[in-house]
Amino acid sequence: MKSVTKKSTNVIGAALFAAAMALPSSHSAFAEAAPERGIVSFKYLNYEDSQPDAKRIGINANSVTGLVPVAGEWSVGVTLTNDSVSGASPAYHTTNITHMTDLRRAVDLQLTRYFSKGSVTFGTSYSKENDYLSRSYSAQGSLSTEDKNTTVTLGCSITNDDIFPAYFEGDDEKKQTYAGIIGVTKVLTKNDIVQLNVGFSRGSGYFSDPYKWFDSRPRERNSTTILTRWNHHYDGTDGTSRYSYRFYTDSFSITAHTFSAEYVQPLSHEWVVTPELRFYSQTAANFYLPDPIEPSVDAIYYSGDQRLSAFGAITVGIKLAKRIAKEWLVDAKYENYEQRANWSLAGGGDSGLAPFSARSIQLGVSREF
Repeated sequence: MKSVTKKSTNVIGAALFAAAMALPSSHSAFAEAAPERGIVSFKYLNYEDSQPDAKRIGINANSVTGLVPVAGEWSVGVTLTNDSVSGASPAYHTTNITHMTDLRRAVDLQLTRYFSKGSVTFGTSYSKENDYLSRSYSAQGSLSTEDKNTTVTLGCSITNDDIFPAYFEGDDEKKQTYAGIIGVTKVLTKNDIVQLNVGFSRGSGYFSDPYKWFDSRPRERNSTTILTRWNHHYDGTDGTSRYSYRFYTDSFSITAHTFSAEYVQPLSHEWVVTPELRFYSQTAANFYLPDPIEPSVDAIYYSGDQRLSAFGAITVGIKLAKRIAKEWLVDAKYENYEQRANWSLAGGGDSGLAPFSARSIQLGVSREF
């Protein structure tokens, strides 16, 4: 059997979200300057998840990123991504496993103009799978105060998705999402930077999963996100701690909390080690059906998708990086993810769900020129 956009996209999204959470926890509070040198980097991601007695999804993703300065005031960035998905996914809850394969290719472009106290970035992206096409456009600007201790950021984006399930000819669907963000980054002391971001999205169209049984979701999904970050540098060890808290709520009645902590420690001989710990908890969507599904359910909206249930999850990871000469940087990262229904902070987890585990390995190399 061959599928599947909804399954693969959500799994890839989870893996890439985990990777994104490992990025530096705040943008520079100073006005960005145009890069003096270009950079080319290659990243490889291997992801695999499983449940008791069943291996599920495996992902191999490759990406190449290039950033080129132009005329001292501009930069152009491009990222090419190619990832393959294979394995098995449940038709609902954690049972009725079906086999699947898929291939995704994507390209992201960014054009940035730098000013003395800020920058403006325009971006576009294109992603194509067997049965899913996504196109997005974005703009973001930042402006710093005269003392360069405070930076305000504004951004917006629009994403248009076309869904054409392989097994349902004539049932093609569309989805459109508008998103925006406003953020403030402030230097508190020479060792402390804090950040507050507020984001929102408004989506309309097809949010159901055509490859899952018992799945009919509202055709509108709106969300609000509040993200806080704090970076603290320790003079004694030359290390930096990064803490973050993310609050999320949406019109599916899902409320989620994410707590993240990592510590960046430079070592001798140009090594850097970064351990991290993350905890995630969410409530269930108001149309989630527990396992076993009650046959008397008579509702417009319903889903047995485990990702819409109440659960908690813990991620433990470590990253090693080393600079080789002046131009080369190599890094490797390992993460392990464990998800349980009874770990939800609000309770109400579905006791019928099997435990879920995942691990990811990331390798990277970059060169300045």
